[in-house]
Amino acid sequence: MLILAGIVLLHITTIILLLVATIDNAWWMTDAMSTDLWGRWEMVSSAWHYTNLKDYPEEFLQAVQATSVLACIFAILALFVFVAQLFTLAKGQRFTFSGVLQMISCLCIMIAASIYTAEFHTAETEGGYGHCFVLAWLSFVLTFILAVTYLVLRKKSE
Repeated sequence: MLILAGIVLLHITTIILLLVATIDNAWWMTDAMSTDLWGRWEMVSSAWHYTNLKDYPEEFLQAVQATSVLACIFAILALFVFVAQLFTLAKGQRFTFSGVLQMISCLCIMIAASIYTAEFHTAETEGGYGHCFVLAWLSFVLTFILAVTYLVLRKKSE
């Protein structure tokens, strides 16, 4: 029972990290600018102003946005399916469907972070990756661990 509670807690933590990485505005940062997947915040006259991401290649930006949102959706679905499978699976069966959904979430966030790494800010000399970028890669690791756990986990009789 303690293992299942730990898995659910880890899964909820992963979902929160995915949502923060997708929504928050800190993928790329400089002293006067902060960028997320949806826009850019620039410091002008001691106030932050929102602008569009006009300098980003649109097809890559849309791919990063879509796969980030899909990662969140699949992670949430995997949690609901896992909880449902706790009550519907017979003893000794694996949580395969939960694992597959979690693996899809893992691949989606990996694709988003990889495209962002390869296509954006490659020629910039000033600034660096923000905490949302790090959270995206951390979410990739956690979703992969959860996917493997779900694929290996068997429902044991108590």
